[in-house]
Amino acid sequence: MNDRPYHHGDLRRAILTAALEVIATDGPTGLSLRDLARRAGVSHAAPAHHFRDRTGLLTAIAAEGHGLLAAVLAETTDLREAGARYVRFAREHPAHFRVMFSPELLSADDLELTTARALSAAALTNAIATAPAPAPGGDGSDARSARIAVWSLAHGFATLLLGHNLDGLLGDEDPEEVFRALPMTLFPPA
Repeated sequence: MNDRPYHHGDLRRAILTAALEVIATDGPTGLSLRDLARRAGVSHAAPAHHFRDRTGLLTAIAAEGHGLLAAVLAETTDLREAGARYVRFAREHPAHFRVMFSPELLSADDLELTTARALSAAALTNAIATAPAPAPGGDGSDARSARIAVWSLAHGFATLLLGHNLDGLLGDEDPEEVFRALPMTLFPPA
């Protein structure tokens, strides 16, 4: 007879939390639904009631991450602040961040994921739309280029930061403050 309870208070959240802990230490490749079930104290089949498989679990983590990122970005319309908040999000949610941008691990057509991605993209687009306009081109490519540039700068900085590639360069400086100064360094006011 199995001593483990079939019903768990909030098994979905418990599995997500355990998965985030594993990803933070071992990366997404170290993830096993069987191990997560053991950690949650449920049968090895119980996680399948919430996540069909490992891909479903990682897709749920990515969707949750995009939702969290959208909420963080929606709190500001200042472009530099949006970038700093992106960096803060990566620092505070490194496991989400790693999974969110690993499309090979995810179900790309998942409705929850596509909706959450659209929300985070809209929040970033809103911050860019309120920034001072680049030189006029009239074809809409300027706004698209600005979005690519800002996202690339914030994402690259966050990725380098999480990989400890900036440790020597940053020293004791607050990474968010360093990031806020970057656009002014690269693109000084005319």
